[in-house]
Amino acid sequence: MTPTYDHKGRGWTLTAEAFDKLLDCFDVDRDSAGEKYEDLRRALVRYFEGRRILFAEENADEVFNRVSRKLIDGVQINNLYGYCYEVARRVLLERQRSPESKMHSIEEFELEYSATDSIDDAIEKEKMLRCLNQCMEKLPPESRALITEYYQHNRNDRVKLRKAMSERMNLSREALANRAQRLRAKLEKCIERCLKMTAI
Repeated sequence: MTPTYDHKGRGWTLTAEAFDKLLDCFDVDRDSAGEKYEDLRRALVRYFEGRRILFAEENADEVFNRVSRKLIDGVQINNLYGYCYEVARRVLLERQRSPESKMHSIEEFELEYSATDSIDDAIEKEKMLRCLNQCMEKLPPESRALITEYYQHNRNDRVKLRKAMSERMNLSREALANRAQRLRAKLEKCIERCLKMTAI
């Protein structure tokens, strides 16, 4: 596991000793402990993804980071899984206070802009899709390719494929996410202008 920085600003990094203490809580057998650690980490990643929080993997590592520090500080943890999920809930609350951490998908454009009290929802959806296509065409080819690839994957594949995407583009996952979010914001404004024009 790569050492992670404590996001609460205390400057503490995960040490080998702290990670060993964490693994000891899973199982005395190192292979079994490693498997259980990976299983829980995947579950925590899904926990954050399911709540539309960016950087799900980093947040899962942050949970273990905080739990490991508690162990080093001498805290006795009787129910490791329950304790980790309690820490995850706290991390989630912190992230939810940061609007930039919310995760969205291209598909949500349709949900957001097709929602209407009109009798004919199909017409509204068609308008939205037309505007989305027009605004996508206005983007430079490389930006259009980036945002399409970034948001096209389903939740199960998203983490792995975005990681591969960031490696291919020689960007950190955070830098890639920020770039995609800026493009999304640009698209949203373009779609809003387009829909206002079609409403005239």
